[in-house]
Amino acid sequence: MANKTVLVVDDEKDIRELLVVTLARMGIDADTAASVAEAKAALEQRAYDLALTDMRLPDGEGLDVLRHIAEHFGNTPVAVITAYGSTENAVAALKAGAFDYLSKPIKLDQLRPLVMSALKLPRHPQSRRASVGETPQPGTPRLIGESAPIQRAREMIGRLARSQAPVYITGESGTGKEVAARLIHAGSGRADAPFVAVNCGAIPENLMESEFFGYRKGAFTGAESDRPGYLHAAQKGTLFLDEVGDLPLAMQVKLLRVIQEKKFRRLGDTVEETIDLRIISATHRSLAEQVEAGQFRQDLFYRLNVIEMKMPSLREIPEDVPLMVAQVVERLARQTGGEPPTVTEEALLALRRYDFPGNVRELENILERAMALCTDNAIREGDLYLTQASPKEKAVALDGALGTRGLPLHDFLDQVEREAIQKALEATRFNKTAAAKLLGITFRSLRYRLDRLGID
Repeated sequence: MANKTVLVVDDEKDIRELLVVTLARMGIDADTAASVAEAKAALEQRAYDLALTDMRLPDGEGLDVLRHIAEHFGNTPVAVITAYGSTENAVAALKAGAFDYLSKPIKLDQLRPLVMSALKLPRHPQSRRASVGETPQPGTPRLIGESAPIQRAREMIGRLARSQAPVYITGESGTGKEVAARLIHAGSGRADAPFVAVNCGAIPENLMESEFFGYRKGAFTGAESDRPGYLHAAQKGTLFLDEVGDLPLAMQVKLLRVIQEKKFRRLGDTVEETIDLRIISATHRSLAEQVEAGQFRQDLFYRLNVIEMKMPSLREIPEDVPLMVAQVVERLARQTGGEPPTVTEEALLALRRYDFPGNVRELENILERAMALCTDNAIREGDLYLTQASPKEKAVALDGALGTRGLPLHDFLDQVEREAIQKALEATRFNKTAAAKLLGITFRSLRYRLDRLGID
C-alpha cells in the first residue's frame, strides 16, 4: 500500500490520533484536519487516495467536505463517520456519493476493510471502463446498446462502482438486473473478491437460515460436517439478492440484523463472525407495494434501497435490438463452434416490433431456437416463431393457413407440430434429450408426441 495517502477530518483530537496510528500500521500516510476549512486547505496542497470525515464539524458538516471533493477532486472516495445510531445521516451521505460510512465508536475491524476497498478503486476515469461494460474483464458480462436509457444505466453503474452503498435494482424479468450487479462489482474495489448471486425465491423457507448463515457439524440432524453459507462465501465481495421480495418475514429480520451489526453466526456456533460485504438486491416487483401490504419490512426496505437503479425493458429501447441480436447470435455460434447466421432485414424488423414480455432473456431464447431451426444459416422472420399478435391477427393467419393447406384444424396442428419436431431433431442430430430442451418440453412429452405422430 505504498504511496497511499488519506485525509482524516475530525474535530476530536483523540479520534484523529487513533485513525492516524491505525493507518500508519497499515503502511498508509495520513494528514489531519479539524474543520471544513482546514480540509479544503489540505486538499489544495496534496492529492489524497481517500478522505475520512466526521459528519459534525465546527464550521459545517461532513457533507460539505463530501460535496467539495465531489466537485473538485471527483476521483477521491469519501467515507463519513457518524454518531452511533445516526442511520439517517449515513443514508444521506451515501445518497450524496459517499463511498461508505463508519459509526462511532469506530471499530478497527470495520475500518481496515473499508480503507482497503477504497484504496483499490481506480483513480482515473479511463480505468473505469470495465465498470460500465465497455471493455470488461474476461467472464464479465457486457451491457449492450447505445440508446439513451442504456447510456444512463452505464453512467449509473460507473458511479455505483465507486461506492459501497447498498443498491436496489428494479426492472422487469429478463432486463439484465444481474448483469448490472456484476458490472458494479467488477468496477469496484471488491472486484478481486467473490460475487455471490442468490435467487431468494428458489430457496425453501425451512432451509433459508442454513443456506445464508451456514452451519457447524451437529447443528441439526443431517449436519454431518461444517458448511459455510452465502454470507461467508461473499466475504470481502458482493452478495446479490435476486428477487429479494420473496424472502419470508422471519429471514428479513435476521438479514436486517446482519446489515446493522455487520456480524452473523452459523447455526450451531457460539461465536459471531464479522462480515465485510456489499449487498445489491433486485426484484421485478415493487418492494414499496409489498411494504404497504405488510409483506416486506419497512426498515429492511430502507436499508436495501439506499440507491435505486432501474433497468429499461427491451420494448423501451427497440433501437438497440439489432446490436443485441448480433451479439447473441455471435455468442451462440461460438458456443456451438459454427458460423454466426445472417439475420434478414424482415426478421430484424419483426424483432424490433415485438414487445418482448420476457425482455433480453426471451430474445436469447428466440434466437437460440431460430438458429437451430433455420436453413441456409439465415434467420428469417418465419424462423422466429413470434407468438405475439392480436386475436384478430391470429385468426386471419390461421384462416389463411387452413385455406391454403385445405386441412381440418386437428390435422393442421399435427402437421405444424410434426414439422417443428422434425426440425428440432435434425438441428440436434436426432438427440431426443437436446431436441426436447430446444422445443421447451420434457423428454417424456417429446416421446409421447413422437409416438402419437408416428415419427421414427
